Amino acid sequence: MKNKLYSLVNVVGLTIGIVSCLLIGIYIKHELGYDHFNENADRIVRVTMEYNSGGPSQKTSVTGTKVGPQFKRMFPEITDYVRLYKASRIIGYRDFLFNEKKFIYAEPSFFKIFSYKLIKGNVEEALNSPDKIIITQSAAKKYFHDEDPIGKIMKSEHQNYTVSAIAADAPSNSQIKFDFLVPFNTLNQAKEEKYNGANYITYLLLKNKEQIQPLQQKISSYMKMVDKTELHLTGNQFLTFYLEHLKKVHLYSNLPGDLEPAGSMVYIYILVIVAVLILIIACVNYVNLAIAQSAGRGAEISIRKVMGAGKPQLFTQFVGEALLVTAICILLATGIAYIALPYFNQVAGIQFKYSVFFDPIILASLLLLTAIIGLAAGAYPALLLSNIKLSKILKTGFSFTSGKSIRKPLIVFQFVISIFLIITTVVILQQLSFIRNKDIGYNKSNMVVLPTGYNPQHIDELKKEMLNIPGVESVASANNEPVNVMWGDAIQTADGKNLTVNALPMDEDFIKTLQLKIIAGSEFNQTDVLQIDTTNNYKNFQYAFILNESAVRALGWTPQQAIGKRISKGESGVIKGVVKDFNFKSFHTPIGPLVLFLDHFQTAALFARITGNNTSNTIKAIQTLWKQRVPDRPFEYKFLDEDFDALYRTEQQTAKVFTTFSFLAILLACLGLFAITAYTVVQRTKEIGIRKVLGANVSSIILLISKDFLLMVIIAMIIASPIAWYMSYTWLQDFAYRINIHWWIFIAAGAASLIVAAITVSVQAAKAAMANPVDSLKNE
Repeated sequence: MKNKLYSLVNVVGLTIGIVSCLLIGIYIKHELGYDHFNENADRIVRVTMEYNSGGPSQKTSVTGTKVGPQFKRMFPEITDYVRLYKASRIIGYRDFLFNEKKFIYAEPSFFKIFSYKLIKGNVEEALNSPDKIIITQSAAKKYFHDEDPIGKIMKSEHQNYTVSAIAADAPSNSQIKFDFLVPFNTLNQAKEEKYNGANYITYLLLKNKEQIQPLQQKISSYMKMVDKTELHLTGNQFLTFYLEHLKKVHLYSNLPGDLEPAGSMVYIYILVIVAVLILIIACVNYVNLAIAQSAGRGAEISIRKVMGAGKPQLFTQFVGEALLVTAICILLATGIAYIALPYFNQVAGIQFKYSVFFDPIILASLLLLTAIIGLAAGAYPALLLSNIKLSKILKTGFSFTSGKSIRKPLIVFQFVISIFLIITTVVILQQLSFIRNKDIGYNKSNMVVLPTGYNPQHIDELKKEMLNIPGVESVASANNEPVNVMWGDAIQTADGKNLTVNALPMDEDFIKTLQLKIIAGSEFNQTDVLQIDTTNNYKNFQYAFILNESAVRALGWTPQQAIGKRISKGESGVIKGVVKDFNFKSFHTPIGPLVLFLDHFQTAALFARITGNNTSNTIKAIQTLWKQRVPDRPFEYKFLDEDFDALYRTEQQTAKVFTTFSFLAILLACLGLFAITAYTVVQRTKEIGIRKVLGANVSSIILLISKDFLLMVIIAMIIASPIAWYMSYTWLQDFAYRINIHWWIFIAAGAASLIVAAITVSVQAAKAAMANPVDSLKNE
């Protein structure tokens, strides 16, 4: 209460630091705990695949149907396996009709391997029949409300299912999140064991966790002995499999075909560093202010020493004060974090519940944090104050210069952290801006995506009638969105060259609608459509292909040379055109070989380019048409640019985190600077008064007080810049397409910090400079 300003700065600073640590700690605990709820987590591995059919190798998280059963037969280390296939399905019950995206085909061993709980139903019988379906609590509430779902019939497109069990909702930190589970053997593809045709996630349960590496070596050796005819490979082409520990999949693996977007251990490290840096700034404030206040405690310390207090008692007192302040801050921080949780959920992209604050680990961490911060922030001032000799205090007083040698470096350190965070934030925001604005090779703006399922009749009818809607410019269909093409395939040339490619089935209007750029040859046309003749056992069937520049280059041709050449992808066809390279995956991945081929039977979504002049009316008109023409499928739509942005959700969240904490770092540094400046001004009151009497003007006094502090900021900028450059450069290496780090970013970050610091210091300096010197000298 005696030093209100300094107490307020300490409490506010430490509270902000602890709030930051608490929220980031909750997020990190969630990410590091992915899939740990499984009792067998240490013995479960996921099988991933790498293959090469010519050109660059491809890695994916999906396998063929044969991997699970064959490996169990061949390797005694494997206790069991489970294959999963995730799909979107239309689910209906009475008047309810929804497109469910968490519909998973799974084998009965699913519940033996993983620890998902059934609330109702028998584990042994829940998936033992092709017409049975397991639903989660959330799905049960959505469709049945208060009814008992067991035994009820739910319709999924052309299949009726009987609800056999209700499962608890999957934890938020689980890779496998499902609302519906049905038997895996109901898939037509599941009836035949094949290594290729990879569309399935395969997990193995091992007898012992120590067997992972030995088993990996056995699998690698075994795959070299498998007949290449069975693998559909020749020459140096290969196909092999790798084991990933279940607990590491989320943070250490990011492969095409994952059940959900992966996290990143790199970002966990970044968040830990940010939280620690913010907390360090808050602790530095405490140390600096404690040292600065030491001059005012000379009389108190003298009296205590005269009355017999020794070093241990004084040390205990000052550390106790730090612990008390920290305990107050912990309570305030917990309350603020509780209130701020909804905002943090938006930043983190996870819906944390308020119960996380009562997690035993979180509560224990808060107690530990209290002790660590209290001791870390209070130990140095306590040592400094308790070690002062009584004789020195009585002769010369308690000099303010005590601790000055450490105070300045601590201020510099604060601003090093602040400037580092500013620079890295700017780099992240620039990279995201680069991603949003770079020419990706097609026009994603004003593009409405409508999932249709594999139904050519729906698509052909809808396309014709949608073109009559005002505001619709063009309509096309394709298997997948061009922002993230997952289909892996291989093509062969007439002279025997093989090339591993990504592939995208489409209709004849897709090139025009997406505004892809043809650089040689022509687009698909109606003649090409007529050649996709599936009658008479595919006797007259012929593909039409368009390759991208990378594929043509990999085959050793120029775009003009490629036109008219015959290649095959299962069935043969002619190369109609060459399209300019476009980004069909995220900017983390270089553009690779891609083949676009005409196939109406594989398309699963409509792409409608609209004018954007009256978007809401255009969407309403499309919805009205949809309900008339596709009554058995709910109307849903999204915009292509939204899905493009979703590829970089992790980067966007990182940018939000860095922006937020950069602001907090500057705020905390300025709070500390403000308080230190205020104390400096008080200590130099007599000096300022004498200078004014001798003719010093206001500006010279402001400069006198400010120059030392501003010099510290300049030193901080010099130290922070190379560190920030290295960290930013390292982060950017994860992108195949990235910005250059410009020199002006460092100047701007330093200038911004300098201006903020100058304003902070000048407020106090100006106040002192404009005071009446008579009053200050009289009081002194």
